[in-house]
Amino acid sequence: MTPGAFAVVATTREVLDHPGLGPHLLAPWERRRLAAVRVPARRDDVLAARLLARLCAARITGRPPGGTGLLAQRCPECHRDGHGRPYLPDHPGLGISLSHADGLVAAAAGRGPVGVDVEPAARRPGPPSVLRRVLPEADLREAAAHADPGAALLRAWVRAEARFKAGPPGPEAVHHLTEWTDEGRTAVGAVVAADPPALLPPSAVLGGPTPGGG
Repeated sequence: MTPGAFAVVATTREVLDHPGLGPHLLAPWERRRLAAVRVPARRDDVLAARLLARLCAARITGRPPGGTGLLAQRCPECHRDGHGRPYLPDHPGLGISLSHADGLVAAAAGRGPVGVDVEPAARRPGPPSVLRRVLPEADLREAAAHADPGAALLRAWVRAEARFKAGPPGPEAVHHLTEWTDEGRTAVGAVVAADPPALLPPSAVLGGPTPGGG
């Protein structure tokens, strides 16, 4: 049974090495955007994140992951397609989100708005001027008092990114937060959703066992 909201985190290689997954599952606009990424490792991350997002969308909608109608993006500021928050055109009540960073990818889907973020556990956000603009003062104070301030700041950053991607809560929506550390993939992640989100193993959407565990 699919939970009301869920997230999946994997390595880029776990996704791209899985049989049957590749650029052919993307929409034409996604393939054009992918071709514009000049750094091969980053291009792999972008591809893997978009594939994982489509697989999450397929799990929650029951539709196959290929096809142009399953995932779209539209910027609320310039009102153009191809960038901005992802959405499911045929399922306006469902949310979708994706993230990628240096060999790691994450995706989330659920009823109502969702947001997900993943970062390598060794990364340290900054500079301080950016952190002061993005993070709540309470998180900055808590991190300063932590035994490992850099790790605490990273967790606060991931939470803030997930909340930003989900957008402001609606009048009847409560954003639930789940955060985790994936020791096997040396990753930290967070997902925010209207329903309490579950963390699923990659095999839940890839359709079989994957290297590295759940």
